[in-house]
Amino acid sequence: MHGTTPLSQPAALPHRLTETAMRGVRGRCPRCNGAELFRKWLKPVDHCRACGQDWSLHTADDFPPYISIFVTGHLLAPLMIMLVLDFGLSTLATAAILIPLASVLMLGMLQPAKGAVIAYQWWLGLGEFEQERPLPVADSQKLP
Repeated sequence: MHGTTPLSQPAALPHRLTETAMRGVRGRCPRCNGAELFRKWLKPVDHCRACGQDWSLHTADDFPPYISIFVTGHLLAPLMIMLVLDFGLSTLATAAILIPLASVLMLGMLQPAKGAVIAYQWWLGLGEFEQERPLPVADSQKLP
């Protein structure tokens, strides 16, 4: 299997893209959910300890920061308008509130955004990742 180590265990493959993305957002292996995706704040593990998936194949690059900036801007724009128009705060007071808040929001969203991007890349089989899907359940095995 390309992208996994030869000794990898059978993984509990996700059935939906949203499930895969949420595993990445939570910092878990998008393939098996059995181990951590990151060894440091933004550094993914080379291989999953549970299923052996090779995570060095990802190419998240600059997309997670763009996501973080986009979401932060959309969350803080209404707050900025409210602080200036409704409360009449000065530019300095507004900046004193928004700059630390923006910094915390952007830094806090970087790892979940990177995990989601890596999960999407794996799910779609982009780059060097092999696209995997769980085996369909046979009609006789489905629960009523």
